[in-house]
Amino acid sequence: MANVDSIAVAPAEPDPTPRNGPASRPAGARAGLSRVRALVAVAPAVLTDGAVIAFALFTVLYHLAFLGDLRPSVTFRIWLLACVVLAVVAVLRARRRAPADSAPADSAPAAHDEPVIGRPATDRRLLIGVVVAAAVAAISAGVAGTGVSLSWWIPAVAGLLAAVGGLLLVRQAWLSGPAPTPAAPAPSTVQSAYALVVSALVGISSFFMARNTPDDVYYVGKSVWIAERDLIPLNDFLFSENVLPAMGSQPPIPSIEVFDGAFANVVGIHASSALWYVLLPIMAVVAALALWRLTHRWAPRRPLLAFTVAIAYLYLVAGDDAALGTFHLLRLHEGKGMFVSAVIPLMWLYLTEWFDNRSRRSLLLIVALSITAIGLTNTAAIILPMLVGAAGFAMLLVGRWKAAVVAAVAALAYPIGSLVVSRLVLGGMTATGADDAFFDAAYTYKRTLLFGVVGVISGLALWCGALLARRRTPALLAAGAALALSVLFVPGVLELLSALSGISVVLWRVPWLLALPTLIGLLCTVRVPAPTPALRRAASGGIAVLLVASFALFATPMWSSKSWVEVHDRPTWKLPQQRQSIAFWIKGLDRPEGLLLAPKTIMRTTPIITSEVRVVLPRDFYLVEYDLSSQFAKDRLLLSDFADGTSSPTPAELTPALDRLDVGTICVYNGNRYARDTAPQLGYREFATRPAPGAMTCFRRVG
Repeated sequence: MANVDSIAVAPAEPDPTPRNGPASRPAGARAGLSRVRALVAVAPAVLTDGAVIAFALFTVLYHLAFLGDLRPSVTFRIWLLACVVLAVVAVLRARRRAPADSAPADSAPAAHDEPVIGRPATDRRLLIGVVVAAAVAAISAGVAGTGVSLSWWIPAVAGLLAAVGGLLLVRQAWLSGPAPTPAAPAPSTVQSAYALVVSALVGISSFFMARNTPDDVYYVGKSVWIAERDLIPLNDFLFSENVLPAMGSQPPIPSIEVFDGAFANVVGIHASSALWYVLLPIMAVVAALALWRLTHRWAPRRPLLAFTVAIAYLYLVAGDDAALGTFHLLRLHEGKGMFVSAVIPLMWLYLTEWFDNRSRRSLLLIVALSITAIGLTNTAAIILPMLVGAAGFAMLLVGRWKAAVVAAVAALAYPIGSLVVSRLVLGGMTATGADDAFFDAAYTYKRTLLFGVVGVISGLALWCGALLARRRTPALLAAGAALALSVLFVPGVLELLSALSGISVVLWRVPWLLALPTLIGLLCTVRVPAPTPALRRAASGGIAVLLVASFALFATPMWSSKSWVEVHDRPTWKLPQQRQSIAFWIKGLDRPEGLLLAPKTIMRTTPIITSEVRVVLPRDFYLVEYDLSSQFAKDRLLLSDFADGTSSPTPAELTPALDRLDVGTICVYNGNRYARDTAPQLGYREFATRPAPGAMTCFRRVG
């Protein structure tokens, strides 16, 4: 029996008596209202697809700009003009189409959309085996990180069995079911309006939560450098003025930092303000709408409830550095956050649409999204092949090999091609020191899907998602993703990939190929046996409440200090406010020529404030790119420890390092008495003091 979420009521006979109400509205007013409803219904798709195409266009223009040596501001203006032209063309094409009389209906799913777990023709023994294996895998994986002595082979083998069984079930349902059906019902006006409101609230919340990460000195610092110079640094910009070789692990393929810097330069505002006050809220809205679109497409019923649970998961499950919640709202501005939060769900959505209708529009969006992905992060060249490979393998099993090959070429040609060209032109991409950051399968699960109760829920979403997703393409793609990740979770597989590829530093990100928040939301759409539709809806609501309560009780929310987040009562930069204030204070001083030596946290903050103040050590982690045993690195570590007060080197040790690095200014906290007493002996004179909080004294080089 198909699930019914609403009861249709036949319209009453019209009352011929005129009265003030909707029935008495002029035809023009009704048509206008109908157009507004239709626009609201399609707004999430228009906004997300438009954002993908626009950013892909900028990425291509940015890459082409290398040929003509164009300044970022010129590239941005060309992009802006191109966007206006494309928007006008799109509007004209839309006007030529016949307007819809009403918004799409909020219809219930048809029987052929019923997921595998609810179909009477399913092989019950195989289904029971899959559910049992999934439960064993989820529970053992969640328990494995709690200190219980448990071999990782248990969740690995059980998960692999569940994934293989799930794929066989959805393949069986595909081959034995009716002919392919049209795409899922379009979202209704009410559904789209709810998604838009939630997404807007997500965007607003981005103003008030700040999570400072060490990576910001590179990503945000690069935007600041570009905005202030209107140049693209192809060499190092942190330790030198675009002179030293660039970090081998950061080829200049991503365009997001260039976009922010060029936008700030053209508009005339600080790059950090442009990023955190303008672009970040927009990215947050797009990411939330991307999540909504995939959830609506994959959910067999109650997509609003599933979307709500997915959003709650992102807000309530943060804490650890690798949890998806920390990459959603708190780190969208770093590019890789936008990749996992928006590109991943949209890629699954576009692949679903392509395999369903094989339209040129779907293929174009896959191409545009792949360009957007590499414009956000180099990680796209690693994760996208896994994602597309998982989807392609699943489609091969049902005979869709041509569609799978075309999708693979469309999704991978530009990211892989741009990486190859970059390596040929600029030299090999390396990840020096990355091998020290390798995480095995058990620890990768613990870092990303977490452990305990939340880890069990994540496991159930992973290994049961294919059984819960809408039948045919959504279920098949979810099964392919589960199989791919289950193989990667087998002990030794990640180690083998590390040995073959040398990219150990990012292999812990392989769970990103899942659309995990959507799969989490699907858990509340399971069809619970009940005598009436009302009781079935109540059961789904109860599951949703239990899920959200579990996140609230057993996870760390996004706004907790344990998530390294500060919550403010006004919009702020994503920096500790005292460090930001100190960095601006130092910038305003009448400093001599030369580098600034200050506590490490201040030196890490300064490039985010300005590129005009060059510091001794922007971040010690980056020294691995320049050989930790070199004098270059040793001098910087010696002086930064001195400024931090963690060591007390003698003047005879400090003077040569200060001279080699050409340090013009030394600023230390007043509590670092040894540095304050030693600075005059090194040939520096006190010239500025800052009162508490953050009391500091600065010395300038004499002569």
